[in-house]
Amino acid sequence: MRPARLWIGSAIAAAAAMASCNAALAHVTVQPADAPADSYAHLAFTVPHGCDGSATTALRIKLPDGILSAKPQMKPGWKVEIKSRKLDAPVQGPHGKSVTDVVDEVAWHGGPLPDNLYDTFGLIVRLPDKAGQSLYFPAVQECEHGVERWIEIPSAGQDADKLRTPAPVVRLKASH
Repeated sequence: MRPARLWIGSAIAAAAAMASCNAALAHVTVQPADAPADSYAHLAFTVPHGCDGSATTALRIKLPDGILSAKPQMKPGWKVEIKSRKLDAPVQGPHGKSVTDVVDEVAWHGGPLPDNLYDTFGLIVRLPDKAGQSLYFPAVQECEHGVERWIEIPSAGQDADKLRTPAPVVRLKASH
């Protein structure tokens, strides 16, 4: 009788863990969640599913202010589109260069990425020197049928976990 109770307890615990894991994986996320300020980082945006069963055919990521350098990953079967924007005034960028234009948005088009599979889309970026700040990367996921907009940014004092369609976020920590 005891082994059966142990098995049932283990099964319930595993199901609860999977349910919480699925909730965390329900939207486009970015890793690492924390990164050193004033450093280069490889950001991996994960698309865990399609749109109500429909395959993903595009992912667009809007870059936040303060990122002066960005280089997207090339993915076989996908085309990459980079949109830039002109800064109001030149700023000192990486390696002492003057920066007048920055990457505003990166979009991958192609695939398709089936709903029952996941993939990651990478960016190498230069993070700003703003330890303690959170950088939000609004993402739009386009599918064969439908669109998911992961664009919500919490307002001051709002719990980000309460958002229905949260934007991927990287928290900047002090570099050591």
